[in-house]
Amino acid sequence: MPNKTNTTAQSGSPTGEIVLYSAPDGTVELDVRIEQETIWLTQKQMSELFDTERSVITKHLRNIFNTFELLKNSVSANFAHTAADGKTYRTDFYNLDAIISVGYRVNSKRGTQFRIWATRVLKDHILKGYTVNERRLRDLNQAIRLIAGVVDRPDLTGDEAKALLRVVGEYSFALDLLDDYDYQRVSVPPAGVKMVHPLTYTEALRIIEQLRERFGGSSLFGRQNNGGLKAALGAVMQTFDERDLYPSLEEKAAHLLYFLIKNHPFVDGNKRIGAALFLWFLERNAGLRDRKGERRISDAALVALTLLMAESKPEEKEIIVRIVTHLLCEREGENPT
Repeated sequence: MPNKTNTTAQSGSPTGEIVLYSAPDGTVELDVRIEQETIWLTQKQMSELFDTERSVITKHLRNIFNTFELLKNSVSANFAHTAADGKTYRTDFYNLDAIISVGYRVNSKRGTQFRIWATRVLKDHILKGYTVNERRLRDLNQAIRLIAGVVDRPDLTGDEAKALLRVVGEYSFALDLLDDYDYQRVSVPPAGVKMVHPLTYTEALRIIEQLRERFGGSSLFGRQNNGGLKAALGAVMQTFDERDLYPSLEEKAAHLLYFLIKNHPFVDGNKRIGAALFLWFLERNAGLRDRKGERRISDAALVALTLLMAESKPEEKEIIVRIVTHLLCEREGENPT
């Protein structure tokens, strides 16, 4: 008979997920709880899974705990459970370690089948679920911590401080969107804008010269340190195996801004030059404005982001670049930051 084992996402508890287990021979179907990165079943469910009386399950669990093969507190938990009558009760559940231990005693074949299924389901669940949520929380907490370290600076205006706080909200929205995508709650978002016009070294020098005149003509403004400008432009446009290392315009722009600020390619004017080249690069490639023609990142937000980059630690590069990239991405109903 064909193997009917499958995993179907269903509405579960507020903190867990329920998946459907079907035995290979089709004789058993169970709503299995996944929580705390393991599988959980009640004694009643174990009796159905292993085709035996509940009293037999109770006896084997008692022996497992009495002989200290497993510690009860480590493998059992009391969860809210909705019964057939629609009412919610507190019920004892047992995790995969306990389930397998019982299975080997009463029905080793079914125990092995369930273990194989559970291992696969847990691997998929952890990769697609908990890892995503932990990453989202870690990223958002890191973004908040970084911004909190800059927002009280005395040289930051009220508008710039507000823009930084807005960045937190915008980035949180972007993480929620990624979470929706990971759980297939929304359609696949459109790909990032394709870069058409690279920023050449000659163009960058021309823009820097214009900025120098604007900011008083200081001989130190825009003076390069060891070819840092060429290195930054080359890093943004680099390829690997004939593919762009940073595929989208948004990623290229975010990295360009970061490299020009953090790598200090100039004696003076790194933040101002970085911001100007960042804006020029986006505008040249139709990525600076949304569908309504409004700036995706306001001047105040850009000032705040450049300060954020300047104050950040090298190990925080990924989160900083990700913030900027998400803020530039197209999305429906967006407002400029």
